[in-house]
Amino acid sequence: MSKPPIALEERRSEDARLFSPSAGRNKSDIAAALSGILPIGASVLEIGSGTGEHGIESVTQRPDLKWQFSDPDKTSRASQLAWSELSLNEFPKPLSLDMSDETSRAQITAQYDAIFSANMIHIAPISALHGLADLAAQALVDSGKMILYGPFLRGEASAPSNLAFDASLKRRNSAWGVRDLDAVKHIFAKRGFNVAKLRDMPKNNFILDLSRV
Repeated sequence: MSKPPIALEERRSEDARLFSPSAGRNKSDIAAALSGILPIGASVLEIGSGTGEHGIESVTQRPDLKWQFSDPDKTSRASQLAWSELSLNEFPKPLSLDMSDETSRAQITAQYDAIFSANMIHIAPISALHGLADLAAQALVDSGKMILYGPFLRGEASAPSNLAFDASLKRRNSAWGVRDLDAVKHIFAKRGFNVAKLRDMPKNNFILDLSRV
């Protein structure tokens, strides 16, 4: 049994590939949602790619996508590489990226059509969220999209399960927590991402699609 440093679940391993129970449940729904958002031939930088299963599923559904994995964790990057080597599609080598580290972010010089991150901002310090917003401003084309998947708090409209999850995360690490939707939108709006579209997903999760236009 293999468990990367930042994971809230036990993950089965096979060779270098990791299998996430949560990704197994939600990867198809996420890939379908992304398919309806991303333009044909889009280049996508995934932040916090974890096992790599989301990217593999997304490109399986949309072979026209050009997908770049990244993760600060070496074991996760090895899993992403192992998954990509079994794919019929070509993937570049996963990148070591830490959103809390400005020097790490600075290695990104390419321009992408989209940046996607699933279930990352709530198991990272708030500096990672600000770093992600800075990266979006730096690395997205003018029409590019910043796409976040996961739970959000919405004031009195917050799902009880997301409130309980937030409390559980904070018991693990006081720097973690389910982020407030309006606060997240504000952080990106300060970098020019003033258009926000929210899509309901299963299990009280959401896709937040942020863009400049």
